[in-house]
Amino acid sequence: MSTIFNSENCPNWWCLLLLMFLSFLLGWLLASWFAYKRSKKVLDDCLEENKKLQAEANDAIHEMQHARSTFTDSSIKAKKTMERSGVAVEKPKLNFASFGAATEADKDDLKRISGVGPFIEKKLNSIGIYTFNQISNFSDEDIQTVTDLIEFFPGRILRDDWRGQALILKEGGETSFSKRVDNKEVDYDKDGDVRYNDK
Repeated sequence: MSTIFNSENCPNWWCLLLLMFLSFLLGWLLASWFAYKRSKKVLDDCLEENKKLQAEANDAIHEMQHARSTFTDSSIKAKKTMERSGVAVEKPKLNFASFGAATEADKDDLKRISGVGPFIEKKLNSIGIYTFNQISNFSDEDIQTVTDLIEFFPGRILRDDWRGQALILKEGGETSFSKRVDNKEVDYDKDGDVRYNDK
């Protein structure tokens, strides 16, 4: 053992120890560098994912605000049916001079209009609306009065464009919906009062 640590071999051992220390230091620096690169990539991926989620959240907030503004129309209000005294509120009267009068003998199949099924057709007939000509001549005031009288969803007659559809049908034309009704592709027993977006 004394031959290993003699004065001749001592510089070799110091060199060996120094090489081992430098190897360790180099290994530690390389490992730290690779760990830094890996964690930086993970961090960059997380930041990118965070930006995407923030953008999606902002889009969702924007859509929710848009939906809120769309569905909180201040012009749509509950209908007053009774006075505070308990007396029923008088229903509005139709202005037949505005859009014309008709009788049951003049009756058109109003179910050919998208948004009008058997139930709504009966309500329209009960207030004197029988023909496409009458509906095509509705003014905005007439539409509001009809909506109130048949207790229909506010704005739906305009959204479904009953006037436009009735104008086409009174002139003998067809809509995609009226074609389906004519071909018996619309089953009112199953679907009830159906409404399709493509009129």
